[in-house]
Amino acid sequence: MGETHSIQLRGMTWDHPRGYGPLRACSATWFERTGVRIEWERRSLQDFEAFPVAELAARYDLIVIDHPHVGQVARTGCLAPFETREAGSDAVDQAVGASLQSYRYQEQLWALPIDAAAQVQAWRPDRLAAPPADWAAVLELALDGGILCPLRPPHNLMALFTLCGLAGHPACAQGDALFDPAAGAEAYERLRELAARLDPRSAEWDPIAVLEQMAVPDATAVCAPLVYGYVSYARPDAPGTRLAFSDVAPLQRGGSRAGSALGGTGIAVSAHGHKRDAALAFARWLAGAEAQCGPYVAGGGQPAHRAAWEDPRTNEATLGFYRNTRATLEGAWVRPRHAGYMIFQERASLRLGAALGAREPPVQLIAALNRLYLEVLP
Repeated sequence: MGETHSIQLRGMTWDHPRGYGPLRACSATWFERTGVRIEWERRSLQDFEAFPVAELAARYDLIVIDHPHVGQVARTGCLAPFETREAGSDAVDQAVGASLQSYRYQEQLWALPIDAAAQVQAWRPDRLAAPPADWAAVLELALDGGILCPLRPPHNLMALFTLCGLAGHPACAQGDALFDPAAGAEAYERLRELAARLDPRSAEWDPIAVLEQMAVPDATAVCAPLVYGYVSYARPDAPGTRLAFSDVAPLQRGGSRAGSALGGTGIAVSAHGHKRDAALAFARWLAGAEAQCGPYVAGGGQPAHRAAWEDPRTNEATLGFYRNTRATLEGAWVRPRHAGYMIFQERASLRLGAALGAREPPVQLIAALNRLYLEVLP
């Protein structure tokens, strides 16, 4: 192992077993192989979704990021871009859905996908024979308190995005108007109708809080129809009652499941670190099949590599999590990524939260969101 014994890297991820467990497992394997030690620190899910990557890149060698940050990254030059040939064809060619595409911006690849997710359905297989088959069934189940939905910003905005996509009118990531006025109003009306039937605390809950509420053995709620998939709650060691996950419900029975808001994470390398080559080597390995199908999955991760999603053993151990959500993931929508988008996401989700609480009319709300978007365009 030679001089690599002296190399230590610092990494930043998010504070959930799905976020830090696989990185600890993979880092242990990497240390045994190379002698490179990686110490990981954590930040909250809310912080992960909003904190500027440039500030993290000044302190850490490796950073787990979300794809809407890449516009800010390109503007500041705070991350070291991957060359396609450098990333390795395995990681580049084998990511599920648009996971890899989401980190390409201005002809540069700013991160490698290591975790793939989209808004899907979570449900209690011990209480339901099957998840709702369409939006009407979702609303009917909500009447009896059977539905939970994370509406804490920015997840309320993600739900609005997904409802637009399911209607065949995904928000427009190019141009001056994000939402088509009529389609956006229709999607907001659906979300407003659902929100009126939910526990008022939904406005304070993120996906983790909702899934933990559902996993309580005697929980009233049996389904979360718009929630980011979390394999942690489908594993045999899940906290509480195991949850099953399935493709998002179409608006009409038999309709399209395309248009869910893409989530997931990528591994990025600071442009400022003095040990960049060592960080790049770990990132390339982490995103490849060997790590993704091995210690990443074993450590509780939710991989982005196709081989892991198609592994029968991985699916058997998670109530079919990957097989049953794959169609949604493959049809998921990539959010805007220009440098001003994160400002919009924060402002718009707060504005949407206030509108849902006040039952604001749809046309007025969508016009307000489009104005907020116009303000942050380059």
